[in-house]
Amino acid sequence: MKNMTYKNRRINLKDSLPMNSVLLIPGADVQFRNADSAFPFRQESSFYYFSGFCEPSSLIAIVNNKDGIQSIIFVPPKDKLKEIWDGYRAGPIGAVNEFLFDKAFDNTQIDIMLPDILHGSEQVLYPIGKKHGFDQKVIDWTTAAASKDRHSKSLNIIDATSLIGNSRLIKDEHEISLIKKACDISAEAHIAAMKSVKDGDSEQYIESMYIHEFSKRGGRFPAYIPIVAGGENACVLHYVENNQILKGSDLLLVDAGCEYEMYAADITRTFPVSGKFSEEQLKIYEVVLDAMNAAIESVKEGNSIMEPQEISEKVITEGLVKIGLLDGDPEELHKAGAYKDFYMHKIGHWLGLDVHDAGDYMEGDEFMKFKPGMITTIEPGIYISSSMNVDDKWKGIGVRIEDDILVTKDGNENLTKKVPSDPHEIESLMS
Repeated sequence: MKNMTYKNRRINLKDSLPMNSVLLIPGADVQFRNADSAFPFRQESSFYYFSGFCEPSSLIAIVNNKDGIQSIIFVPPKDKLKEIWDGYRAGPIGAVNEFLFDKAFDNTQIDIMLPDILHGSEQVLYPIGKKHGFDQKVIDWTTAAASKDRHSKSLNIIDATSLIGNSRLIKDEHEISLIKKACDISAEAHIAAMKSVKDGDSEQYIESMYIHEFSKRGGRFPAYIPIVAGGENACVLHYVENNQILKGSDLLLVDAGCEYEMYAADITRTFPVSGKFSEEQLKIYEVVLDAMNAAIESVKEGNSIMEPQEISEKVITEGLVKIGLLDGDPEELHKAGAYKDFYMHKIGHWLGLDVHDAGDYMEGDEFMKFKPGMITTIEPGIYISSSMNVDDKWKGIGVRIEDDILVTKDGNENLTKKVPSDPHEIESLMS
């Protein structure tokens, strides 16, 4: 039963929740685009991770005390009229019977019941600062709980961001299967774009192609706003205007991935609009590809998560020296950070329910080590804007390549290798 997955995640919190504590996880609310037109509802990721429940304005309370661990959910009440307009509501009975919560109540009862639920506990944990207005709600509930008995212990408020995020860091088989599907859909979209792009297309047209390719394969929404950056626009790391016309001499950098059943893919490819790399474009591209391949090799159990970063920096520094964009000893240039003018971002991030997924990058005072079940992006790049002090032939070239890498017991698995990254394979595909 699918919803047992979510129930088991709640039960497993007993190993990380302090005794005599309550963990609160708020769900998302409906967000309005304008007037009475709402954005498509998307549940808050951690709330979904522990519930599988996709109705707005809901709240989970997980109580850990001498009686064991108990999960309580507050949900929108059953309402025949609203269900006619907006669709089925599970209600409290459905939340227990279908989603396997121990108890469930109408969300209209939150302010009345939360102080009683918190009363007698020593700690209330929740992700501080993540939802507008929720911090004050927790303060109000804890104040009301404390006022019920002047002799009870004080109720401390603790930030649960790391606790919740690190629970999501290692993906289970169900999650991995969904992410693989998101990656396959996204890879097919990139392949379709490579095959069809031509001189005179607009960035917006290419964006629409990706969204169409995602949707027709089951990924209704992109996991983030696609970056479709022709020519020098690729040197703006988070370029999302996507409103310029492509020229045959441009490289096109596309950073786009779909969301499939709440899980994200994240792929970047850079390819020539004409179908053929120029000499300078190819030299830059090959340096980035070498950096990516070397970095991916280091994604394995027991290695520091910073090892791919350092490897990519060194490969890019050596490559920039080789083609004449940096001058000097590569080792000394790396130590001095000379590559940062060309490669100024980190090499990747966790991937899961969010494209920049939850989970810490540090364990104590040290960087985390890779563990099986983690999924990270690997995405080195080189960006040469027209304002840089380099020969004109290099200006306006921006290249980033990104794949999604699953850490396994035997090394790693590239979940997005279906879409070509080798420049000769790209040219062959585009011919």
